[in-house]
Amino acid sequence: MKLVIANKTYSSWSLRPWLLLTELGIPFEEVLIPFGQTFDDPEWKRAISAFTPAGKVPALLDGEIQVWETLAIMDHVAELRPELPVWPRERAARAMARSIAAEMHAGFAALRGACPMNLGRGFHARDRGPSVAADVARITAIWRDARARFGEGGPFLFGAFGAADAMFAPVVARFAGYGIGLDPVSAAYAEAVQATRGYKSWRTAALAEPWIIEEDEADEPVLEDFRPHLSRSKAQ
Repeated sequence: MKLVIANKTYSSWSLRPWLLLTELGIPFEEVLIPFGQTFDDPEWKRAISAFTPAGKVPALLDGEIQVWETLAIMDHVAELRPELPVWPRERAARAMARSIAAEMHAGFAALRGACPMNLGRGFHARDRGPSVAADVARITAIWRDARARFGEGGPFLFGAFGAADAMFAPVVARFAGYGIGLDPVSAAYAEAVQATRGYKSWRTAALAEPWIIEEDEADEPVLEDFRPHLSRSKAQ
């Protein structure tokens, strides 16, 4: 299989299926097509459209089969590898996992807008308004509920790492990068996601990327630049 993605620094949607495949040990070839200077760059759109009619990342190529949209990719993987815990095996847990994954897919616009995923920089903690606070409260409530009801047997939402965890991984990155405080249960869960081999590998690759997309650089004072090439240029 081939997984088509974009910049690891910014592309939250690319991270999700990449992390799921990596953590479950499913072999795939990574095809990275860097964004243009803007996310609607026509040349980038043309390049990505060779792999998916939607003209967006991520996309999965499984032989002659094209799968796009993150949840569709995850369901395709679950069908291919039913022995793996893409979704929980227990019916109630599986229903919740699918529901919260879909809620993540469609919601939390305030958090997405105020705190775009940027693995290369850290920002000061501050009040980002009631809409962002409401999103954070709902997400952490989801995490606490899943952990309390179904988290026995592992550090992730449903014990073992699965699709729901992959869906929330970019939120973990946002909470860390923007200094958003978490309750103890949510903080422990976020640390577990960041400690996975896949997340560490993705972040290491992101920090080595040379590309900067100005429209996805948050317009606020930077606490720390994690990308070595940015730090060096500032020192010079």
